[in-house]
Amino acid sequence: MRVLVSDNLAESGIERLQNVPELEVEVNTSLTHEELLQIIKEYDALVIRSGTKVTADIIEAAVNLKVIARAGIGLDNVDIAAASKHGVVVMNTPEGNVITTAEHTIAMLLAVSRNIPQASASLKAGKWEKKRFRGKEVFNKVLGIIGVGRIGRIVADRAKALRMHVIGYDPYISSEVIDKLGIEGVSLDDVFARSDYITVHTPITQETRNIINAEAFKKMKKGVFVLNCARGGIFDEKALYDAIQSGIVAGAALDVFTQEPPVDNPLLSLEQVVVTPHLGASTDEAQENVAMAVADQVIDYLLGGTIRNAVNAPNIDGAVLARLRPYLTLSEKLGSLLMQITRGAIEEVSIEYIGEVTSHETQPLTISILKGMLSPILGDMVNFVNVPIHVKERNIRVTEATRSEAEDFTNLINVYVKTSEEENLVAGTIFGKRDARLVRINDFRLEANMEGHLVLIYNIDTPGTIGAIGTCLGRHQINISMMDVGQVLERGQNIIFLRTDTPVPQHVVDELLAMENVNVVQVLEL
Repeated sequence: MRVLVSDNLAESGIERLQNVPELEVEVNTSLTHEELLQIIKEYDALVIRSGTKVTADIIEAAVNLKVIARAGIGLDNVDIAAASKHGVVVMNTPEGNVITTAEHTIAMLLAVSRNIPQASASLKAGKWEKKRFRGKEVFNKVLGIIGVGRIGRIVADRAKALRMHVIGYDPYISSEVIDKLGIEGVSLDDVFARSDYITVHTPITQETRNIINAEAFKKMKKGVFVLNCARGGIFDEKALYDAIQSGIVAGAALDVFTQEPPVDNPLLSLEQVVVTPHLGASTDEAQENVAMAVADQVIDYLLGGTIRNAVNAPNIDGAVLARLRPYLTLSEKLGSLLMQITRGAIEEVSIEYIGEVTSHETQPLTISILKGMLSPILGDMVNFVNVPIHVKERNIRVTEATRSEAEDFTNLINVYVKTSEEENLVAGTIFGKRDARLVRINDFRLEANMEGHLVLIYNIDTPGTIGAIGTCLGRHQINISMMDVGQVLERGQNIIFLRTDTPVPQHVVDELLAMENVNVVQVLEL
């Protein structure tokens, strides 16, 4: 079997692959997209980092490809949907650089506090400017952490050793769990208002994109320091520039940018900004860890069929996977949809399997549902292997029930969630052999595909409302490719489930919400 390594990988990982007699390993880190497109059909495995773009056309051409393995966490450069469609397993190594990224955050915090890069450059230029680079102590200061996951928790632990007071916000973790970590659980506005330092440790999602924006800066203490060693796009960079210029922000430490490398970014011109070129995971130890982990995962899968750290397949036998795949797809989509329409920290998840689906092992389906629920929250940090760990860390109660006798459908999966703020239920089925369909949202019955750019609208059932919604979208050149309507006649309410060719931007959402009979508009991605 042939393995292509198309991005730089630590030599130890390459050697681990080359030491397996059954594998023929080629390392080529200078391939263009067109060159990769021409040769990918020859390989059974592709090992990458962030440089190689594994697009749908690459996967289409990869007729022998069985696995795409990322040495690291982020999978923005892989078309996971296309890989899943073609039965290609996509793996990452989410634990290899957790400590490294947390340590880089602390290093950046100290560097921006004490003007270390600026003072170093000044001294090397032959100057001696002690007064100019007077800094700040971190002792007794308040560190606000947005995102209290694996990395956020390690940052908190290190910050407490510096005798900082740590407060944290995470809408998907109960305050009870946060408090047990020795972190004071607070609201997002409290983080903005109370913190001397604010650091973000979230994935980049629809919810977190530009979460640190102009309105957020207005709520912060004058003289606050802000840090981003997570993902570019979490900060509105123009708003950050303005906040520094106005004196609200005393300093910023940035390892990531909306565009990388940052071209003509005005933040780079400010002395108050400390920057590094996405070095969060760049230590010898982290690169060794992810290289060895990814090599072992590829070897185990190609030689033994063992799946570890896959983001699109659970750890089960290949033959079982083939039978379960339609249900796995349905399960993950139901979970993702459910959390995208539900606010708050997950407290309880109840799953009911009905009909033909009960003839299969349901544990992988439950894992798939939970992965779908956690993915909008954790992004690439969650996969089929570490789902139980994240569920336990968040103190989520999960219950399952099965019922062999079906009623309206030959197979049905009901998923109910209770959070700190609300409760919701969705249900789905498989039509034919593999077509996943959404058939229920709470009391509303419908029949809809769960794929692409979606919009869920709750409205009062009055003549002309659906037409007005379509007219509004058409006015903004947004084409509707699918529409399903669910009704609760006794309440005079509708839900409208739309798929559009392009995403619906926020200003169009606001226009829809301004309509007299429209109550809720939720933009979803599946």
